[in-house]
Parts: sequence; C-alpha cells; structure tokens
Amino acid sequence: MEGGRVKVHSLLSVVSSNPVEPGRVHKLSPLDQAMGHHTIHIVFYYGSNPFRDGPYPSDIDNLRVSLSKLLDEYPIVTGRLTRGPEGGWQVKCNDAGVRILQATVNTTMDEWLRSADASEERDLTVWEDMPEDPSFWSPFRIQINNFKCGGLAIGLSCTHMHADITSATMLIKSWAEVHSGQPLTHPPIFHLPPSPSSQRNSVPSSSASHTPTTPANIATVTMKFSSSVIENYLSQVQSQCPDATPFDVLVALFWPRIVRCQEPLFDSLKCSLSICVDSRSGGHPEVPFGYFGNALCLLVRYVDADKLLTGGLGQVCEHIHSHVAEVGADEHSKDGEGPVTVYSRRLTCINMEHMAGAENGAALMYAAAFRKGERPVHVSYRVGNVEGQGLIMVMPSAEGGLARTVTVVLPEEQIANICKDQAILELEPNMIMSGKR
Repeated sequence: MEGGRVKVHSLLSVVSSNPVEPGRVHKLSPLDQAMGHHTIHIVFYYGSNPFRDGPYPSDIDNLRVSLSKLLDEYPIVTGRLTRGPEGGWQVKCNDAGVRILQATVNTTMDEWLRSADASEERDLTVWEDMPEDPSFWSPFRIQINNFKCGGLAIGLSCTHMHADITSATMLIKSWAEVHSGQPLTHPPIFHLPPSPSSQRNSVPSSSASHTPTTPANIATVTMKFSSSVIENYLSQVQSQCPDATPFDVLVALFWPRIVRCQEPLFDSLKCSLSICVDSRSGGHPEVPFGYFGNALCLLVRYVDADKLLTGGLGQVCEHIHSHVAEVGADEHSKDGEGPVTVYSRRLTCINMEHMAGAENGAALMYAAAFRKGERPVHVSYRVGNVEGQGLIMVMPSAEGGLARTVTVVLPEEQIANICKDQAILELEPNMIMSGKR
C-alpha cells in the first residue's frame, strides 16, 4: 500500500477469554463448502472511535477485552480450517484467535466517502488468501482504521465458507452489544435441525470444485436512494404489484438497463437473473437470525427479452416479486443445469430486505452501536471472486425507512453506462465508491 492513504502499522491476535473444550470440531455444510472460492468483506463506518472510552487507557486494550468476551460465544471464528475424515472442510475450534490489524487513514471520513473508489476501500479490509495449508491461517480478520477526523472504520473479512453476509453482520453487531454491556439479541446458533428449507439450501459439494474466473476490468459503483424516491417508485407500480418491495423496484430499474449494456452478448430470446434470498427471512422461522453459517436460497428467473426490455417498470417488478415469493413455496436451489454456483455466470442480485427494520426501526447493520446512540454512518459490503455478468446488492441505508443502498459490480464500460443512465440519474442517487475493484 505504498503511497496509499491507508497505512497498516500493527498486527496482533485476539483469543477468546475462555478456552474451547479440547477436540471440538464444527463440520461445514455442503452449502458452506460450495462457497469455498468466495470471501466476505464489510466496512462499518463510525463518526467517532468507541474504543477510546473504557476501563483501559488504550484503544486496543478496550477493544481486545470486549472482543475476547465475544469470541467465547463464537468458537468457530477463532478456529482453523482442516480436512475431515471424508475430505470435506471442517473447523478445528482450537483458540488460535482472530487477526487484528490497526491502520491509519490520512484523510477525514467525509472526504474518504466522497473520493475513495472501490479499489481503495479494499485497503480497509486487508486480506490474505487461504494458503495450501491453512492450519495456521486466520479465516477471520478485523481491521481497525482511524481517520484524521477521529472517525473509525471497522473492516471485517472472512471466508464465505464460514459465514454469509448476514452472519458476518451479526458478528459485528454482537460485538457492539458485548462492548456496550448489552445481552446478545441473537445468540449464535451453529446447527439447525433437518428441515425442508435446509434441503433446499444444500448445494452438492461437487459445485465447490468450480473455480470462478473474475474478469480483469471489473468496476463497482454504490448508489444511495432516498426513502422518498423509493416511496414514489412503489406508488408507480402499486396497480400491477401491490406488495412490491424496494428490492423489487430497484432490480426492475437496473436489470433491463444492464441487459441493454450486455445486449451484444445475448444470443437467446430469454434473459436470466440469479436472485439470492436469505432463509432467515420471515418465511422460514426455522432459520433464526442467530444462525451462523450460510443460509442462502438461489432462485433463477427467466424472462422473455422482449418483455424485459420493452415492458414497463410495474410489469418487470411483478416478474421479480412473484419469483422471490416462490422461496416460501419450498423451491429448490436448482435450475435444471446441474449443481448451482451461487455467484454464477449470470447477473446475480442479493436481496437484503430481511435486514431492514429488523430492530427498533433500524436495519441490522445500523444497529451495531458500540456506544449508545452512535450507529454506523455507512456500511459497505463486498463479495470476493464474483464471476460472470455481474452482481447487484440491494441493502438498507443509514437513512432508514424505505431508503436503500445499491452496489453494482460490472465490467468498467457497463458501469460507465449505468452511471450516466438518465432514468437512474433522475432519481438523484448519491454515488459513492465508484471505480475499479
């Protein structure tokens, strides 16, 4: 990172305050194993440093004490990956600890959010890919980034095998609760009883043998849409899709425009879209928010190209909404083409509506308050090693209500087209983190 604005100056390990019982092993599910080539990266931005207030004189001591207490509840986070008797990955819960990096950022947080691109934001979550022998390798890394203005960003990186986006978010939220002396709202659960949805979520382990190929010219843009804008869009589709969600209307806005950018690549009369829905949503009470692991359902939607490109917003919105609703009808994560790779060659959309308004009106990621009343001002998500036609992530915004943040990952030339699309610009999105990954 020579010459960059982020300077990492220390590395240490934090272990749980109480040792894990000897011999404890956590077997990763088939779906967990299918995520082996992907990583999760999250950045929580705070206006001030919550670790400066505490019983100890240094930030790092206050941080380590609360994190150690948290890790008592998450033994698989401190463990190390190893191969089980049948060759699959499992976690040996051995108190090896979590890597903590400390860094300084040579700018204010406001300036960073205005000027940093997606590639530079990666410096807030420095990651080391899994080596051939992971017995000494930490699958979880936390980076504490101090800004010149006194703000702080917590960067979390982990393997997708261990956790999905919701699980990783809940880890930081639980840490905030421990640090502020609050009980855990969603204590972690590592095993679920067999159920129809667990069968639906299972992906054959053979799909893990696929190594994703990520194009070199991938770029990212993040756009924030206000609550009033989303409310207006929902009113426009009310007659055709009365139960539409912000996810539905935003995907209906972006999908046809992305397809037009990719049109020369299409030799079919149908367009396909992969939609990732979390099983922790209301339709699956057997998968609670505290479940730590992967709980994604993959839905593949096919729409006639003519209907997609010439149909109105309401018609496309209804296509998307009706298909997402099918997850409640025990739909399997298959599309007739063999084992599914979750972040596949298709355009993929991640639905994070289940995290909106989940706690006292605040989305789960914005409820991670290490100090009372001081919630994150922004939360950024990234999935590593995504291949194919691109990725759209629709998530709640700090504004609350119907406001949403959309992160789009596409080839550079397509991102350029999306950023100047008149229909999108008319919604006056606040664009941040635009640029190469």
